[in-house]
Amino acid sequence: MNPIPDYLQNDLSILFVGFNPSIRSGETGHHFANPNNRFWKILFEAGLTPRKFQASEDYKLLELGYGMTNIVSRPTKAADEITKEEYENGRIMLREKITKFSPKIVCFVGKGVYQQYSKKKSIPWGRQDESVVLGTIDFVAPSSSGLVRMKLEDIIDIYRKLPKLLDEIS
Repeated sequence: MNPIPDYLQNDLSILFVGFNPSIRSGETGHHFANPNNRFWKILFEAGLTPRKFQASEDYKLLELGYGMTNIVSRPTKAADEITKEEYENGRIMLREKITKFSPKIVCFVGKGVYQQYSKKKSIPWGRQDESVVLGTIDFVAPSSSGLVRMKLEDIIDIYRKLPKLLDEIS
């Protein structure tokens, strides 16, 4: 199964970073394509998009100044199938992407993604005190997976901080 494309360009407002594509995403070639994943609903409900996008429209986020990538490009059924080597290589490649494209905010879609990237253990939700790449803001949000046990409204509340943060730094 092929990796799905990154959506990157210079000076993004927000770069969303997931663990890795689901099998469904690998089959369709689109980010957050699993019907149980709530990413698209969360973005809309949090005020980040003007409507609820479909996974097949993932490339259109670039028009809003948002990009998408993953720490690991190989599609899997679950994140626990990702190897240490894949995380290590992905961490290096992700840092290179962030350095090259200089997004204002990097939103990690899941604490585990940020733990793998930053090597930090204790991580609060939201803006991080220190960013891994200078000149960007690291922001940690809950995973949008349907397996996450947080209430959807609580997840959306965390994502609602992103438009406010953009306003503060613009």
